[in-house]
This record gives sequence, C-alpha cells and structure tokens, in this order.
Amino acid sequence: MDTPILEFSGVNYIYHTISCETSALQSISFKLNKSEFISFVGPSGCGKTTLLNIIAGLIPASSGSILSFGKPLNESTLSIGYMLQKDHLLEWRTIYKNLTLGLEIQKKLDREHIKIVDELLKTYGLWDFRNAYPRQLSGGMRQRAALIRTLALSPDVLLLDEPFSALDYQTRLNVADDIGSIIKDKGISTILVTHDLSEAISMADRVIVLSKRPGTVKADIKIHLSIENRTPKTSRNAPEFNTYYDQIWEAVHDENEESAV
Repeated sequence: MDTPILEFSGVNYIYHTISCETSALQSISFKLNKSEFISFVGPSGCGKTTLLNIIAGLIPASSGSILSFGKPLNESTLSIGYMLQKDHLLEWRTIYKNLTLGLEIQKKLDREHIKIVDELLKTYGLWDFRNAYPRQLSGGMRQRAALIRTLALSPDVLLLDEPFSALDYQTRLNVADDIGSIIKDKGISTILVTHDLSEAISMADRVIVLSKRPGTVKADIKIHLSIENRTPKTSRNAPEFNTYYDQIWEAVHDENEESAV
C-alpha cells in the first residue's frame, strides 16, 4: 500500500492561557491517502478547525507525530490549499485579479499557472465573469472563484472548513456538487470539516467523528455507496445513504455528549 500523504499518530493540542490549560484535541490518529476525501464531523468546539490549522502549519501540535509521505510534516514540501467559510475575495480586485493573487504572492505568475487559471474559469462557468468584481457575483459563484484561487496553486492537499455554510440550501447543494466534481476530477486529497452530516456522507470516502472537547476519534466510517457516476448530489439517493446517516448521527449524538451538530 502507498505511503499516506498525511499520517497523524497520537496528536494532541492544548490551548494555554494565563490562568489555565485547555485540551482541544487528544490522541488524534488517522491516515489520509492520496486522492482520498475525508469528512470530519462532531460537536461545536470539538477541535475540527484546530485540526485543519495544525495541518496548514498555522499552529503547531502540542505533541504527537504528523508525517507526510513518511517524513515529518514540517520538513516536507507538501503543498496545502485552505478554503475557509468566507470566500475572502478582495472587493477592489476583479475576479481574475483575485484568482491570481496567490500566484502573485508566490511569484508563480507564469504562463503555466495562468493557463491553469484560464482552464478552470472556462470549465466551471466563470470565464465570462473574469473582469467582474466580487459584489457582482452570486454567493455560489464567489465560492467557485475561491476554490479556483486555491486550486491555482496546485495543492497536494485541500482543506475545506465549512465552505458552503453561508449559502442557501439549494445553492449549497449545487456548489457542493460542482466543487466535489472538481476535486474528484483532479484527484486531490481533501479534508472537509462540516456540521452537515448529509454533506459529509455525500462528498467523502470516509467520515471521521470527533467527540466533544477534547476532541478524540469516536468513529472512522468508510462510505461505500452502490450508485453509478457518484456525485455529492446523486449520493443522497443511494440505498445505503440513510443507514450511514443514522450510524453517524448516533456517533455524534451519543447520550453522553452535551452538544449537537
């Protein structure tokens, strides 16, 4: 079997303040394989976003081991893309200028990377809006633009922190379907944090359930849906979907848990 693109072993994270220490994550262990999509669900405050921030290198783990292809993550050349809840598009820059901002910062504004941006714009319906400003786009279009901006840097791992939560239900379904298809087509290893159990199941190969704080792994459930040409939208029609939903719901809403998602 191939070496995992990411491997967490006994990872802990503790918040320190003047008055106390708070354990946010405890003994987190899991593997992310190449081209795999994992969803994390759990109660509010269980450390899901903290987990993403550790992977992104924004904060260091307090203890434990994090490897990328068998090497310490902080010594690897792993490229990580991070898509947040808000699109954070700059209102004074055109869509095209927003999408190439990361390339400008990393001094990668060359023909090869520009070609990637152009192809993504054309493929996912934003080419005609490349000279528009963010305020002229719908919420769904803005999220597609935010994803293209992230993909323009050709990340090895994509982190998604509730990227659809600000959208209305119908738009959320459509954008999740579009973005899920983009990720699948490009074979990008992805970790999604979400409070929406249906979204977690429909998009992922595996769903990992975290406990209330300090977050620990309560369940790691592989998703196998007997449906052809699976997309996030069609996954919801699979005969096994409700069974997975009930299983994950029970894991999240354990009688000993105080929070609900």
